[in-house]
Amino acid sequence: MVKEIERAGLPVVHMCTVTPISMTVGANRIVPTIAIPHPLGDPKLDKEEEYKLRKGLVEKALKALTTEVDGQTVFED
Repeated sequence: MVKEIERAGLPVVHMCTVTPISMTVGANRIVPTIAIPHPLGDPKLDKEEEYKLRKGLVEKALKALTTEVDGQTVFED
């Protein structure tokens, strides 16, 4: 689905825990997340630390969304 959305001219960020799957489906902007049961959080963290973690992931996704890419790119940092 990400390929079709991008073909329509809208950039897409695929946030996932298993980046090889994103590569297989053809996502161009890939942001790795935390864990399969909790992709955008960590229940072991206190409220403040989890907020920082989630905010950081969203900021990384926004950066990926506004970055021109030529093919598949994994945004690690």
